[in-house]
Amino acid sequence: MRAPLLLLVVSYAIALIGFVLIPGVNEVGKTIHLTFFQAFYILSYTATTIGFGEIPYPFTNDQRIWMTFSMYLTVVAWFYAIGTIISLFQDPALKQAITAASFKRAITHLHEPFYLICGYGETGSELVRALDKNELRVVVVEINQERIHELGMTDYQFNVPNLCADAKNPDVLLCAGLNNPMCQGVAALTDDDHANLAIAVAVKLIKPELRMLARVENDVVAANMASFGTDHIINPYKIFGEHLAMEVNSLGTYLLHQWLTSVPGDIVKNPPAVPVGNWIVCGYGRFGKAVVKSLQQENLNIRIIEADPKGTNCEACIVGSGVEAHVLQEAGIEDAVGIVAGTDNDINNLSIVMTALEINPNLFVVIRKNRRLNEPLFSHFNADITMQPSDIIAHACLSYMVSPMLAAFLNLSRMQSNSWANAVIARLVMAVGEKAPDTWGVRILPTHASAICQLLEQGHTIRLQHLLLNPANGTEHLAIVPIMLVRGDEKILLPDLNMEVQPGDRYLCCGEDSAKSTQNFLLNDMRNMSYLVTGLELPETYIGRLLLRRKQH
Repeated sequence: MRAPLLLLVVSYAIALIGFVLIPGVNEVGKTIHLTFFQAFYILSYTATTIGFGEIPYPFTNDQRIWMTFSMYLTVVAWFYAIGTIISLFQDPALKQAITAASFKRAITHLHEPFYLICGYGETGSELVRALDKNELRVVVVEINQERIHELGMTDYQFNVPNLCADAKNPDVLLCAGLNNPMCQGVAALTDDDHANLAIAVAVKLIKPELRMLARVENDVVAANMASFGTDHIINPYKIFGEHLAMEVNSLGTYLLHQWLTSVPGDIVKNPPAVPVGNWIVCGYGRFGKAVVKSLQQENLNIRIIEADPKGTNCEACIVGSGVEAHVLQEAGIEDAVGIVAGTDNDINNLSIVMTALEINPNLFVVIRKNRRLNEPLFSHFNADITMQPSDIIAHACLSYMVSPMLAAFLNLSRMQSNSWANAVIARLVMAVGEKAPDTWGVRILPTHASAICQLLEQGHTIRLQHLLLNPANGTEHLAIVPIMLVRGDEKILLPDLNMEVQPGDRYLCCGEDSAKSTQNFLLNDMRNMSYLVTGLELPETYIGRLLLRRKQH
């Protein structure tokens, strides 16, 4: 902008000096010179092409000649300056600089806990939506500008600061708030394992105490991440294989897992029972291997169809893609109970299943969906189980981010019986309905539950049920179910409501979002909490409370 601004200044100066030096004649014929103010005033409405027309007196021919010269000089300078400035604001580098500056200001003014999400693809967008519904702030770094535009057009309840940049660059991570004390963790969710590895390494070197979650599909990269101390390494294929085995062996446990890791308010469908018998798996890549390993652990008979046996190290495969009827018949599709279409091509997966169902209409269908844009095709097809890596990763990240205790609870729940899981589900349904509940942690500390801590210090006995009472009606419970108590190193699943509350206790609760807000208010409101525990109302005034304290002593 230096050249056009200098040109404007010089052209104005030349025209201004000319107007001041060239003499004029007033209405009585006296020679007079314009003042600098009068010259600047005339030049301003002339150079900007406004042409207001107010002048102190008629110009002489010399002044008119100079006015003509000044008009061409200043108007051309204005056009040049305006054109240059418009071109400058359209320059991608300047736009990026302005966006980066605005992004830095947004991060500086972010005074709430937030998570840094690297990658706003199918997985990142699903996770951002879930975190936003859980009232957790998010900062997004994405290298693809189109996805940033998509984020800007999505309606979230909170503003989502975002930057189009390569998250592998440590400077970008620092700009995105990595060193901000409010940053609670980083999730590397790009579709490039090596990019996720670079992000994980940078985070652990710059701020090792920060929680790091990373998506990975390659075992070698996963091992490298583990060596740098990555907290949670998420392989969608491995997780899906475990979930599929869970559906075969413990359907209730699987449903409980889905319920607690879904976006709050979403309706979770009851999963179908997975049949036991002969299964056919089409595709022996990373996904196929994970499925085969899990199904074989459940003692199911597996037959594998693979187009590239050497490339996938498949020793006992039927060679083919699975879209051909004769290949499926060779694999024994007539007597199979289920088929897994697990290639990395959505159209091939749909074709495999359609061909298989023509031969055996009673098959249990598991199909892999790779791209969210093909959702209309898969929803119309309506398979028994549709696996999409982005959904699995988002749910796994959500379980770690929303509450650290949730991941511990899910691990412990897998060790329980299926009937136990069904009982938990029934209890949750009675309390919160059939929609996915919100999940949060409650800590009995002065900073999180000041009223509870004060009552405990005064010697009152507080039971778990007191934390669930509705302050509007002291006999009713809020729509909350405490599903785990952590006391020291001990973890208690479904704690009894008559258990006494102790300082330092941590509770994992599920329930409605409104109940969560009410409970948080109650835990820090001495007057209401005291009434629910003791049955006595505290005076509202300071003098009343002082007199009551003296009476008690």
